[in-house]
Formats: sequence, structure tokens, C-alpha cells
Amino acid sequence: MKEIRLQPKIEKHDYDFKLNHVKEFLNEGDKVKITIRFKGRQMAHTYLGKEVLMKFKEDLEGVGIVEKDPSLEGKMMHIIVAPVAKKK
Repeated sequence: MKEIRLQPKIEKHDYDFKLNHVKEFLNEGDKVKITIRFKGRQMAHTYLGKEVLMKFKEDLEGVGIVEKDPSLEGKMMHIIVAPVAKKK
């Protein structure tokens, strides 16, 4: 399992860069854990992190399947994405 770490305030280029890495990992057959770390006052706005994770879920449609929906554990929120089974 591979892990990608983000923060809730992420720029478009950084998001695209991380998305490409996740797609590479999924194409290689690895599961990916996408984690958002909240610092300090960001904990008051956890919905921002959930929006980023839901955007990943939409953008990975067809490449990966979300096994675990966003869940908040302490100061971290994450989802687990598995690769789509390829048809022969």
C-alpha cells in the first residue's frame, strides 16, 4: 500500500501532480491511502479536507475504486483506493 499526504488547502498544480502519482500507483496494482493532515485551526474546517478527498474520488473513477470513504481519525482524514480489476 502506498500513501499520499496532502493538506486541505492545496493548489491546482500540486493536486494534479499528486493525482498523477496516485494513478501511477493504481496502474502498477498498488492500493493507495490518500491522507489529509489538519494543523491547528484547520480542524475547525474539516469539510475542506473532505471536499478534496471527494474530488480525488471523482477524478479516479475508472482507474480506482474507493474501499473506504473519508473518515476523520484524530488530526487526519483519509480514504483508501484500490485498483480496478482489468478485464481480459
